[in-house]
Amino acid sequence: MRFRLNKISKFKILSFFMLSISLCTSEIFAEDLRIKINSGQLEPLPIAIANFTGLDAKSSEIGRQISDVITNNLVRSGQFKAVESAAFIAPPTSPSVRPDFSDWTPLGIKALISGSAKAINENQMEIEFRLWDVIAETDLVGLRLSVDSNSWRRVAHIISDEIFQRLSGDTGYFDTRIVYVAESGLQNERIKRLAIMDQDGENHQYLTDGSFLVLTPRFSPTSQEITYLAYYKNEPRVYIFNLETGQQELLGSFPGMTFAPRFAPSGDKIIMSLAERGVTDIYEMNLNTQEVRRLTNSSSIDTSPSYSPDSSKIVFNSDRGGAQQLYIMDKNGAKVKRISYGEGRYATPVWAPKGKLIAFTKMFKNKFYIGVMAPDGSGERLLAEGYLVEGPTWAPNGRVLMYFKQDAPVDNGKSSNVNLYKVDITGFREERILTPSDGSDPAWSPLLNN
Repeated sequence: MRFRLNKISKFKILSFFMLSISLCTSEIFAEDLRIKINSGQLEPLPIAIANFTGLDAKSSEIGRQISDVITNNLVRSGQFKAVESAAFIAPPTSPSVRPDFSDWTPLGIKALISGSAKAINENQMEIEFRLWDVIAETDLVGLRLSVDSNSWRRVAHIISDEIFQRLSGDTGYFDTRIVYVAESGLQNERIKRLAIMDQDGENHQYLTDGSFLVLTPRFSPTSQEITYLAYYKNEPRVYIFNLETGQQELLGSFPGMTFAPRFAPSGDKIIMSLAERGVTDIYEMNLNTQEVRRLTNSSSIDTSPSYSPDSSKIVFNSDRGGAQQLYIMDKNGAKVKRISYGEGRYATPVWAPKGKLIAFTKMFKNKFYIGVMAPDGSGERLLAEGYLVEGPTWAPNGRVLMYFKQDAPVDNGKSSNVNLYKVDITGFREERILTPSDGSDPAWSPLLNN
């Protein structure tokens, strides 16, 4: 089995191989070993993440770094609470050695993660981990990977996903990347360029040089490709950027484009809004044939479309009812139905990967909000607010949203901070994502290809 790791540095591709894997699972779960939800708020599961051991200084340091990344991933999810290592009675010496569970139960720990890092040669390492159920006194999952020595950070994300899935029952989202628009300069002289990073903000790289304006990048759900809108000589153009090859392709020039395109779940179509003679409608393009099909035909402004996970429906916002609201229609443009009826205006809807929720931006009483609702419009909840918050994007498992937040302008409107944030769907945990410069228009990748 082969893993391919994409690290963009002068568009250089790094690869690593999973030379050997042992995956062992147990179906024995203690009743208390689960993530609990009380009144909509998560009760974090107490876990212990021991430093991965090593036979030499280099292996030990890499092991410690892997443990740190796993800890940060799981704790930042809001679903786990890591017990400080200073409280450990007898830290594990090897993931293959069964721990003395009596050393861990007094600490209130429900699950224990142990691991090791071992140098195979100058360029390769063997990473092993095991997840233990402290209550049932059994192992839940184990994994052994032989990898490129420089790939330890991604290995940590892969292990985090394994742990998350085993303890939560849902897929993880740690082995993913974020593409966004990096911003710098004064408001009237803003430089905007594409940037990409791991979901935790590490491995940051710029993809464009800032010589032209870029907006609203979107990931393909089936490959490591990005579509984005760029203004070249004041003309809006749509590009597709392949992250594996570093090549970009001009998809076309669209003088009337009002919103950047999004991929269909199949990856072979994009949907976008175009303005013609003062009217904005939604169009679909087949990437294989370049055929463009018009889906709406009204005198209103129909924009920011997003497919449902099965491509059978499209959500968009429109002012056809007088105010800007959210609507759903069939994939061919038929059976248009309004779903938002709250106070204020609604925009930028994005369907969640599992189809149960739609995220959106809401404007009400001079404030902006990020919210979610069911596809039938029920259960509206507001998760974040600010002077300007916009551009929600979903993690692949639908548990977390990322967006950007702009502070109120200062210096007579010349400058204003713009930063990326994420929040879980309970709305109880909002966290800023640190970037080298201001950031807007984030887009979350699918899980990376193994």
